[in-house]
Amino acid sequence: MQPREPSRTARATATLRAAHQELDGGRVLRDPLAAAMLGQDGEEVGRDGGAEDRWRAFRLFVAARARFAEDCLATAVHRHGVRQLVVLGAGLDTFAYRNPHEAAGLRVFEVDHPATQEWKRRRLAAAGIAPPPSLTFAPVDFERTDLPAGLAAAGFDPGRPAFFSWLGVVAYLDAGTVRSVLAWIAALPGGAEVVFDYTKPPALMTPRQRAAHEARAALVAAAGEPFVTSLDPGALAADLRALGFTTCEDLGPGEAVGRYLDDAATGASAEHMMRAGRLGAA
Repeated sequence: MQPREPSRTARATATLRAAHQELDGGRVLRDPLAAAMLGQDGEEVGRDGGAEDRWRAFRLFVAARARFAEDCLATAVHRHGVRQLVVLGAGLDTFAYRNPHEAAGLRVFEVDHPATQEWKRRRLAAAGIAPPPSLTFAPVDFERTDLPAGLAAAGFDPGRPAFFSWLGVVAYLDAGTVRSVLAWIAALPGGAEVVFDYTKPPALMTPRQRAAHEARAALVAAAGEPFVTSLDPGALAADLRALGFTTCEDLGPGEAVGRYLDDAATGASAEHMMRAGRLGAA
């Protein structure tokens, strides 16, 4: 990220979610606000959102990771009484504006770099989308600002159960920052659950996965937001347990999309989804 500039990868992720509505019929994730947030029509998002076959696997994964996080949140709301959702690195995420749990009292905290949040507010205004009363913006730069302090200032209550959605962010942070955020979530006195995606080291990928990963890595590096961290699945699970998480569910490449859609394109995906929680019995 550059000062005063929004994240280019946040824009790209939003474009893929919008393209999923146009190119895939929203079969994995229904997001009627995605294109409006970008200020684009269907033809534009179809052109910009990876219509080529080589981008299909990642476009479906972007939709599936959001759907998986929202499904896990719904379980946490109904089973564990969670009433706080923290969207870490929110970008142009639209959940807060189509919140199906608002009537149950779910409060949403969107955490992101101040420049990206300013950009999002402008996009919301241009699209005529009013932030709901249940939403609070918390401007935080993960690697320069104290996350607990930023959330406390926004009204987050660490003594109440919380759910954290952390999508499309971990790969861009250094490993120390990732671990410190996870350690803080695991230690919250009210209990918490977090869903995040990550990429395993290229040495653990198949040739097809590595080729797709390297193509994406070159693009984000050229945009000035290079991949920084990859995680070994086995070591990650052990570390999460050591931090105090009592439940860990890892979805390997293709498994997240496979929950919602049978598609051969998932074979090119190297991304994992992790659900780690301490909210009582699983």
